[in-house]
Amino acid sequence: MILFIRFAPDAVLFLTCLMGMVLRSEAEPENSQSPANPSQRPPIVMTEEGRRIHSRTLLIDGHNDFPWELRDLYGGSFEQCDINLPQPKFQTDIPRLRSGNVGAQFWSVWVPCKTAKDGTALLRVVEQIDLVKRMVARYPDTFELALTADAIERIHDSRKIASLIGIEGGHAIHDNLAVLRQLYALGARYMTLTHNDTLSWVDSATDEEIHGGLTDFGRQVVLEMNQLGMLVDLSHVSAGAMHDALDVSKAPVIFSHSSARAIANHARNVPDDVLKRIPANGGLVMVTFFSGFLVPESAEIEKEWLRVWRALEKKYVSDEKKIWSELADWNRAHPMKPGTIHDVVDHIEHIIQIAGIDHVGIGSDFDGVSVLPDQLEDVSKFPLVTQELLNRGYSEEKIHQIMGRNLLRVMRAAEDRAKELNQEK
Repeated sequence: MILFIRFAPDAVLFLTCLMGMVLRSEAEPENSQSPANPSQRPPIVMTEEGRRIHSRTLLIDGHNDFPWELRDLYGGSFEQCDINLPQPKFQTDIPRLRSGNVGAQFWSVWVPCKTAKDGTALLRVVEQIDLVKRMVARYPDTFELALTADAIERIHDSRKIASLIGIEGGHAIHDNLAVLRQLYALGARYMTLTHNDTLSWVDSATDEEIHGGLTDFGRQVVLEMNQLGMLVDLSHVSAGAMHDALDVSKAPVIFSHSSARAIANHARNVPDDVLKRIPANGGLVMVTFFSGFLVPESAEIEKEWLRVWRALEKKYVSDEKKIWSELADWNRAHPMKPGTIHDVVDHIEHIIQIAGIDHVGIGSDFDGVSVLPDQLEDVSKFPLVTQELLNRGYSEEKIHQIMGRNLLRVMRAAEDRAKELNQEK
C-alpha cells in the first residue's frame, strides 16, 4: 500500500568491479542481456515458450490491496461490484486473475495509520479480514482460503486461487501481543511491522526514526510471530529495523512488496547490506511494481511527495479535503516516469546478484498504486514478467522459483520453526 497513490485520487545494475562479478549467482544466466540505454529497450512480446512456462507456474503474489479499494469505492459490497465481471476501476478482477494465471494471492488488509490514533485500527483490520473471507465464500469456484504452504499447493492443484491474508501495518495490534495472536487465529499469515508512520515500537522507512530500529517490545513482536508461524514482513520499516529483525528473528523474514535500493534510491527499498544478510536468514524479497520504487527518477519524485504530504498534514491538520486537493495539484505538476517490465526484472536480477536466486519473489502491490510500469497495468500482465525472465536466459525451473516456489519454501520454514519453538516451551 503506497500512501501517495492511496489518497491522491489516489540496467540491470551494471557491475563495475571484479568483486561484483564474483558475487553474481550461478543461477543468473550468462546470456542475460540488457541494453546500455534502458530507454531503448523494446516492449515484451509473449512467445509460445513463455506462455507454456507461465501456464505451468505456481505464481504467488505477495501483496494486493484490492480489499481496501473495494471497501473504499463500494463499501465492501460484492453486490455492487461483481468481480466475476470485468472491473475497469480496479487492477484486479477474476477474469484478469485467471488471465494472469495467479495461483495464490496474499490479500493485504491495510488500514491508514491514523486509525491507530483514533483507536479503530483493529476494528478496520477485522472488517478487512471479513471482506476477504466473504469474497472467498461468494466465489467458491475461484477462491479458497489458505493457511499453510501445503494448502496453497492443494488449492492450486484444484485450479482455484489460494487466498491468504497479510496485515499491512503493526498499528493493527494496538501494542498488544494478545491481539496479534487473535489476528493469526483469524487467518493472517504475515504482518508488515509498520506502514508509513513510526510506531511506539518500530521505526518506519518513511517517517522519523526515533528508536534506531526496534524497541524491546518490537523484538517481542517478532519472536511472537516466529512462535505463531506468522511471517515477519519488513516492507515499510527502516533499515535499522530491518537489521534488528534479522538479528532477533528465529525464522525467515519476508519483504512482501519492496525492491532494490541500489537501483532506485528510496528508503522503502532494501539496501545491499540487508540483502547480503538474507541468505543466512533464509528470507525473501518480493519485488514490487510501483514505479516510485522502481525507476530512479520516480523514486526522487516519490521522496519529495512524502515531504510535501507531511508538510500539508501539519499545515491543514484534519482538513483532509484540502490536503488531498493540494496533493492532486502537486501530482499533476510532478508526473512520475512509469518505467517498464525491464525495470522490474532489473530489480529481480540485482537481488539475485546480491542475495541469490533462492531469495527473490513477486509482490506487485496491485490496487495499492496507480503508477505502474508500461505493460504491467493489472493482474493479467504477470505472464510478461515470465517472458522477460525467459528472454534473459532463465530456465523454467528458475522462473518457477522466482514466481512462487521461493515463497512456499519460506512459508514452510516458518511453519516448521514454529513447531520447533512450541516444542521447546
